Amino acid sequence: MPPVLPSVLPLSAATGWTRRTGPDHAPAPLLQLEDVLSIPVPETNAENDATDRAIAEGQFLARQDRWDRLEARIAEVDLAGAATPGGTSIADLIAFGARADVINAVDHALSAGLPLTDRVTLEGIMSLERVRLETGRTPVMSTVVALAHLDIAWACRRNTTRRASHGKGAPGTRAMAHHTRAGEILSTLPDSCKAHPFHQAARCALYSGGGAAAPRQIADDYSDLIRLTPGNPRHLRALGTHLVEQGPEGLSVLELEARRVAALVEPQWGAAGYTWVYFDALARSDAACRTVDVGFFLDGVADIVARAPDQDRVNLLSAYCSIVVKPEPEADPAARRVRSEIAEAANWLIRNHLRELNPLIWAHADAGFDNDAQVSSARKFAERGRNEALRAIAGLFREDIEAGHRVVFTPDGPRVMSD
Repeated sequence: MPPVLPSVLPLSAATGWTRRTGPDHAPAPLLQLEDVLSIPVPETNAENDATDRAIAEGQFLARQDRWDRLEARIAEVDLAGAATPGGTSIADLIAFGARADVINAVDHALSAGLPLTDRVTLEGIMSLERVRLETGRTPVMSTVVALAHLDIAWACRRNTTRRASHGKGAPGTRAMAHHTRAGEILSTLPDSCKAHPFHQAARCALYSGGGAAAPRQIADDYSDLIRLTPGNPRHLRALGTHLVEQGPEGLSVLELEARRVAALVEPQWGAAGYTWVYFDALARSDAACRTVDVGFFLDGVADIVARAPDQDRVNLLSAYCSIVVKPEPEADPAARRVRSEIAEAANWLIRNHLRELNPLIWAHADAGFDNDAQVSSARKFAERGRNEALRAIAGLFREDIEAGHRVVFTPDGPRVMSD
């Protein structure tokens, strides 16, 4: 992970310009970003609370071996379409909690540099496999176990540079083995499971391996899932990501699928279905920038704020425009133009809609929303996000700060105040 940014910086480092003082134009002394910016940073919010409760519930039931109750709860909330305020499936979160101990054990072992042996990757998952057998290979338990295999596959891929073993023990080989096992388990589910978001989302998660897949099949499977849960933006974002991962073939259908999804979810999202599909695709691919309709994309950004104006979403969009799509000088000229135009939306997002800061969202944006990013310290990771956010906000209020004013964010928006 990149080094943590210091909280005390020259104003020029924080904002990209040098503040001048007096006729000799001597640089200003070191300033803390808090000297020029004040914005609330809540300890928690409704989204985080709902997420934590659901994960904790799944973890508790698994630790108590109350598998029947776990299955009943997942089936219950899946049928009800229960979701967090941000649209994340409660069923998915409970299932994550149920397998969290197994996955964390693998992550910790690999992070500690232990050799990638059978014991490291199989000891925990085999206990879940036994539970699956004991519960009669039910669809819910089968899906939980398949998702655990996919999680372990991700953990192995994150450690592909740690070649502690070779051949059979190589991380890529083990990742593929767990990915294949997940597919085998999910293939045993009855066709009726396709009508349930929990199971269909797991089927779509199989595309996360980055292996070759028919873009048409990816799009059709995700369309089935999105029809079941049109309010969950994670699935729309994942569709765009998986199409980009398929290279030219996936990119060739990206625009069509983004428009198809936009029509599908228009009652819930307006134009934002198009935006969510392109959201991560634009960050990953210059080629995606050459196909996107920038006007349509920005209309979708406005619709997200209009239809779901919670501060987590505003922070996500602000961080995306300020950091993720910020064009690099050496980037493809066409992609640079597209990203520059989208990046300009940070101005109205922050000035008109930002009221509080979620540092973790900005930190994840700074990491490019990379699921493989290693986070050794949540506190330092959040501090990194906080600093990046303050840098971006200070840049927007450059003229006011240069004039000696302080920017204070209130429930009604930012106010420029004289000392």
